[in-house]
Amino acid sequence: MTEAVLSLGSNLGDRLAYLRLAVAGFAGELVAVSPVYETAPWGGVEQPDFLNAVLVASADGRDEWGWLRLGQELEARAERVREVRWGPRTLDVDVVAVRGPDGPVCSRDPKLLLPHPGAATRNTVLRPWLDIEPDASLPGYGSVASLLAGLGEDGLRRRDDLRLAP
Repeated sequence: MTEAVLSLGSNLGDRLAYLRLAVAGFAGELVAVSPVYETAPWGGVEQPDFLNAVLVASADGRDEWGWLRLGQELEARAERVREVRWGPRTLDVDVVAVRGPDGPVCSRDPKLLLPHPGAATRNTVLRPWLDIEPDASLPGYGSVASLLAGLGEDGLRRRDDLRLAP
């Protein structure tokens, strides 16, 4: 059995519907679903604001590559187009961390870096993750609470009016 921490983002079209598509795609494997946050884009490309959330999912027989493939399938269902790095997107599903039977899974494969190399510096990942796992730790980086405290929460707006799960 593996457990994955997955980051979701959308800033094109019906952003909430795309996040819900991802949640539905992980149905049956969901352990927790974070609140939704609205955040300004980063990366230097002018674009609309994002909706972000984090999921924790668990499954027998799914390794880190299986989580990546499922995330990519969901992005394809959302008709994501990759034109510009860090550009606007209908749906982005990032595998942030994977826990296997023997502990954290690490990968240095360029197609799947684990833990996700940007997670420790993104409050858009850390804040929603902390909401659903208060004792979370990012392998190789430490406590999610400590990482978030170092970054701050500027630019995050929790959207309690938007729900991903019943």
